[in-house]
Amino acid sequence: MPAPLKWKTKILLFKTDVTYGTDPVPTVGANAILATEVVLTPMEGSDVSRDLELPYLGAQSTIPAELMAKLAFKVELAPSGTAGTAPSWGPLLKACAMAQTVAAAVSVTYNPITDNHESGTFYFWIDTTRYVLLGARGNAKIMFGAQGIPYLMFEFTGLFTQPAETVRGTPVLTAFQKPQLATKANTPTFTLNAVAFVLRELTLDLGNQIEPRFLIGSEGILITDKAETLEVTVEAQPLSAFNPFALAAAQTAVPLVLTHGVGAGKIATLNAPAAQMQRPQGLTNAQNIKEWPLRMVPLPTAGNDQFTLVLT
Repeated sequence: MPAPLKWKTKILLFKTDVTYGTDPVPTVGANAILATEVVLTPMEGSDVSRDLELPYLGAQSTIPAELMAKLAFKVELAPSGTAGTAPSWGPLLKACAMAQTVAAAVSVTYNPITDNHESGTFYFWIDTTRYVLLGARGNAKIMFGAQGIPYLMFEFTGLFTQPAETVRGTPVLTAFQKPQLATKANTPTFTLNAVAFVLRELTLDLGNQIEPRFLIGSEGILITDKAETLEVTVEAQPLSAFNPFALAAAQTAVPLVLTHGVGAGKIATLNAPAAQMQRPQGLTNAQNIKEWPLRMVPLPTAGNDQFTLVLT
């Protein structure tokens, strides 16, 4: 009897596709991902019943169809450590309908795009078993929480391939930098409509609509729509300083800015220049302090500019 397969011995690789659905062959030396909370659903799809007319009662045989795999995980939101150098998690964001613009030695900027969405291939080992997801595209959330590690939370869908026992390598993860906790010192700026707030948590959901499309002559995973949402929890202020109820009633869009990180090459700035305030739906009590859970919708102005994530 073979030895049991160890759950914690995981390796995750991701490489951008050159041709959709064709394996670009990620390597442990160039394409390793440092992730946490990895969840794999290895064989999603449907089961087509044959619905045969038989002379006796019993279950029907089925044929598996629309086969795909899903992979969810988090990556620490830490820039590369060098201004103008893209982080190793950059290809993941690009497979979530995002563009990456590099200004050498200055900055790396991510913004949503409408067309020409990139895709990629995952290799994922648990012990010696390798799972491969081809043509993967997905959704992401940008998450900040007080006294916690900022994260990018990803959910990818890819085309199914048969798992196999393959030789493992040693992933090179040195490009991934240690994160800085979201604290007063490390996160110096959070404003709504240029008003400074005390922030408990923030989540920006890219809101990508992922559509597995399996037709005769074409099979793939598409991003067919998107609708970003922003949720923040902040210490409440006097309405004379900031009135979310009036802003919601007037359908007003306000700028949101969050800057996190200290040191060149370690700073991430989230900008949503026109975040429409939604109806506040409650108040919360934290340590006997009144807090506002606020919901906003980042709106495009010229198009594909509803938000940016800038690394400097």
